[in-house]
Amino acid sequence: MSMRRLLGPVLAFGISGLAGACGGPSQEAAPAATNQPAAAPVTVATAGNISGKVVLEGTAPKNALIKMDADPVCASAAKTPQMQETFMVGEAGAFQNVFVYVKDGLGNRTFPTPTEAVTIDQQDCRYHPHVLGMRVGQPLEMLNSDPTVHNIHAMATANQQFNVGEPVKGMKMSHTFTAREIMVPLKCDVHPWMNAYVGVLDHPYFAVTGADGKFDLRTLPPGTYTIEAWHEKLGTMTQSVTIGEKETKDITFTFKAPAAATN
Repeated sequence: MSMRRLLGPVLAFGISGLAGACGGPSQEAAPAATNQPAAAPVTVATAGNISGKVVLEGTAPKNALIKMDADPVCASAAKTPQMQETFMVGEAGAFQNVFVYVKDGLGNRTFPTPTEAVTIDQQDCRYHPHVLGMRVGQPLEMLNSDPTVHNIHAMATANQQFNVGEPVKGMKMSHTFTAREIMVPLKCDVHPWMNAYVGVLDHPYFAVTGADGKFDLRTLPPGTYTIEAWHEKLGTMTQSVTIGEKETKDITFTFKAPAAATN
């Protein structure tokens, strides 16, 4: 299929997205920052931390090979074979791209909403980052760094879905989520291999594991918390953790590789 045939309907779609035909974020006014004091303020001097690591036990499935030949721009950007980021496992089973957050235990505390944007970039026909976290009411800036057509289709359930096109390199659009949601899947309808996940929370205690599988949830008030770890294919795991004043607890989440991968 020629790129002219591919891009024709997509460009029309992208422009209609810019006009708000899909209920896109270009028509939404970002809510004002809720800089209200916490109902039960966090005292930094007595706060504790929960740190840890997420590991995968067993043999990780092979990530799927991405074929970008349908779009010459994407194909030229792929200097090496491109693989999906579903199972990113490092030394000693360190498990990357796991979203870890406080699921319960903060009570009625409220927290100021950050005004700075969180960015997701469409670069080399991939979403960067693959997994990210942000706050309710915080701007999500969506950037197209590629000289080709992209779109971002948010398959939200607690929040409003949106689907917007960005047909021009350098385009930026913004959206704010209005409700807590774990997780919001993002996809590109033009390039079906492009996907990402956004965790939207009403508090600042979340992290995404890096190549070392580690995470830190810092400056938590003393108390008992339910900590959840989420992975796009393996689901969730939870632990109950109690921390005292100035205490740091280390925990480990151990996901098991799918049985088919260990046989």
